[in-house]
Amino acid sequence: MTLRIRWLLIGWMFVISAVAYLDRVNISIAGKLMESEFGLSDIQLGWVFSSFVLGYALFQAPGGRMADRYGPRKVIGLAAIWWAVFTALTGLAPAGLTISLAGLMLVRFALGLGESVVYPASNRLVAFWIPSQERGLANGLIFAGVGAGAGLSPPLIAYVMSQYGWRSAFLICAGIGVVAGVVWYWLCRDTPEEHPWLGREETAYIQAALPRKVNEQPPIPWRVILTNRSVAALTLSYVTFGYAAYIFFSWFFIYLSKVRSLDLRSSSFYGMLPFIAMAISSPLGGIISDKLSKRHGKRWGRCSVAAFSIALAAVFIALGPRVEDARIASIVLAGGAGALYLSQSMFWSVSSEIGGRSAGSVSGLMNMGNQLAGAVTASLSPIIAAQFGWTSSFTAAAFLCALGALAWAFVDPEASLIDRSPAADRRMPQAIGYHPH
Repeated sequence: MTLRIRWLLIGWMFVISAVAYLDRVNISIAGKLMESEFGLSDIQLGWVFSSFVLGYALFQAPGGRMADRYGPRKVIGLAAIWWAVFTALTGLAPAGLTISLAGLMLVRFALGLGESVVYPASNRLVAFWIPSQERGLANGLIFAGVGAGAGLSPPLIAYVMSQYGWRSAFLICAGIGVVAGVVWYWLCRDTPEEHPWLGREETAYIQAALPRKVNEQPPIPWRVILTNRSVAALTLSYVTFGYAAYIFFSWFFIYLSKVRSLDLRSSSFYGMLPFIAMAISSPLGGIISDKLSKRHGKRWGRCSVAAFSIALAAVFIALGPRVEDARIASIVLAGGAGALYLSQSMFWSVSSEIGGRSAGSVSGLMNMGNQLAGAVTASLSPIIAAQFGWTSSFTAAAFLCALGALAWAFVDPEASLIDRSPAADRRMPQAIGYHPH
C-alpha cells in the first residue's frame, strides 16, 4: 500500500493543532487555583486570557505572510519551540509579587505570538499540497485537533494538578510541544516536489488536481486582499465565530464549576463535551462540504453549509444556559460548539482556494478578526455576567452567530484573488494570445 504523504502531513497538523490548544486551554483549567495563589478576580483572570488572544490576534496577518515567504516547515517548527518556552514560563511565574499579574499577562501575550502562525501556515500547506476537492476534509481534520486538544485538557490537567500541582501541568505541556515541533520539522516539506518520500503517482495527482501551479503565482498585494468583498464577509463571519468559540475555550470549565456548582471531577467530564463535539464536527463538516461542492458547486458546499451550521449554533448557545439541570445544559451547549465547528473547515477551504499562494496572508487576516473577537470575549464575558448574569453572556454570543450566518451570503467561493491582482492583469494579454507591438 502506497503511503500518502499529503495525509501524513495533515495527520501531524492534527497533532500540532491539538498540542497548540492544549497549551492555550490549560490555563482555564488551572484558573481557579491560579486565582487563589495570585489573588486574582475573575475579571483580572480575564485580562490574562485576553493577553494571550491579543498576541495571537495581532500577529495573524504578519504570521501568514511569513508562512507564504518562508514556508510552513520552518515557521511551524520554530513556533512550536517558542510557545513551549512560554508555556513553561507560565508554570514558573512567581506569586506574591506586585508585578505578578503584569508578568502573567506578558508571558501569555508572548505565547499568543508563537501560536499565531499555526493555522495561517497550515493553510499555506493545504494550498500547496491538497487538491481543492479534498480541502474540506483536510481542514476538518486539522481543526479536529482543536477539539481533541481542548477536550483532553480538562481530564489531563485536572489529574496532573491533583497529583503534582498546577505548575507541573504547564511544564508537561511544554515538553509535549517541543516533541511535536521537532517531529514536524523532520516530517514536513514546503512543496510536494521537495519531499523525498513522495512517489510519482501522488506527485502527479497533486499537480494535476491543483487549479494551477501555486508556486508560480505572485504574492497578492494587501490592497487587493483588504478591499475584497468575500474576504471582508469571511472575516466578519469568523469574528462572530471567534466570539462564540472563546466562551468555551476561556470560561466554560469555570462556568461549570463556579456558576453551575459542579465538582472538579464532574466539571472535568462535562467540560470535555464541547471539545469532543468540535473534534467530531470539524471533519464531518469537511466531508459534507466536499461532497456537496462536488455535486452542487461551492456555493452550496461551502457557503450554505457554513451559514446553516452557524445559525444552528446560535440556537443551541441561546438555549443552553436556560436549561436548569447543569448536566443537560452542558450537553445542549456542547451541541452549540459542535454545530459551530461544522462550519470551521469552510472558512479555511474558501480562504485557501481564493488566496492560492497567498493563502497564509488571506487566512491570517481572517483569523486575526476571529482572535480579536476572542480577546473581547475573554474579558467581556465576565463583565456581562457580573452585570446581567451568565445567561446574557451566552445570549450575546448567540446573537453574533446569527449575524455570522448571514455574512456568508456575500462570499463568492469561486472568485480567486489571483485573477484580480495587478500582476494577473499584466499577464492577461499574453495569456489570451495578444501580443502588443
